[in-house]
Amino acid sequence: MNFTLNQLRIFLKVVETRSITKASQELALSQPAVSIQLKNFQSQFDVPLTQLINRRLFITAFGHEIATLAEKIINEVNEINYQTALYNGQLAGKLSISVVSTGKYVIPFFLTDFLAENPNIDLKLDVSNKAQVISDLTENSVDFSLVSTLPSELNLDKITLMKNELYLVCHSGFDTEGINSMKDLPKNIPFIYREAGSATRSAMEKYIDQQGISIDKKLELTSNEAVKQAVIANMGLSIMPIIGIRQELKSQQLKIIPMKGLPLESNWHMVWNRGNRLSPSAKAFVAYLEKNKNSIIDAFFS
Repeated sequence: MNFTLNQLRIFLKVVETRSITKASQELALSQPAVSIQLKNFQSQFDVPLTQLINRRLFITAFGHEIATLAEKIINEVNEINYQTALYNGQLAGKLSISVVSTGKYVIPFFLTDFLAENPNIDLKLDVSNKAQVISDLTENSVDFSLVSTLPSELNLDKITLMKNELYLVCHSGFDTEGINSMKDLPKNIPFIYREAGSATRSAMEKYIDQQGISIDKKLELTSNEAVKQAVIANMGLSIMPIIGIRQELKSQQLKIIPMKGLPLESNWHMVWNRGNRLSPSAKAFVAYLEKNKNSIIDAFFS
């Protein structure tokens, strides 16, 4: 056996993504480079690690076993690097954060300089819907979560970052003349919803119920990007966080329909389980947010 750490990392990413194309994108490598390394890694085993069936990549049972061992090896190597950095007085370790879907427009601005200042910290960032993020918190499988609605069933510490505002938005060519309330909207206009479990969907449904109207036509999409593109294509209306549509408003692809009771307002919170013993990396991130959050908001969100 003469495999390299690079081959182990590439194989793990292929297992994670089930795709050479996606693995190459996430690793910032060319697709041929990933394919060659995967082939070289496979050549050291008599049993196949992967199978290509109907142009889809599948990981064999043996491949999953090797991936489990490879992950252990990579974790041990990372631990050596962390301990070396700590010995040299540098902050090092892992930082894991789960983020609700809309939070992907927020979180990068609060991470960029922190990671640049601490290059030995490895970040794992998962973007999902509210239900999965709450599950991550419940299982204590992440250091932090970014949410706009605090789950009442959990005992959490938090840092409040900034406002989250939701507006009724439409295609720029949609005729809004004479529309002063939700009841004035055309009856046949579809409303575009996020999937069940999304905080944006919950807020949207609550607001529509409060207005005493029923929606005859509904579309359900599984991401804010998909909802945004559907509204741009004039497929219907939606209530969306303004944080994710700023550029489209500036370019006049979308426009806001002023409406009583809107915007819906909440706050973005960075939360973690109260009593959880934070790692040095996590403690440093909390201190960084407390010191720098206002200047970040002024610079990027004012």
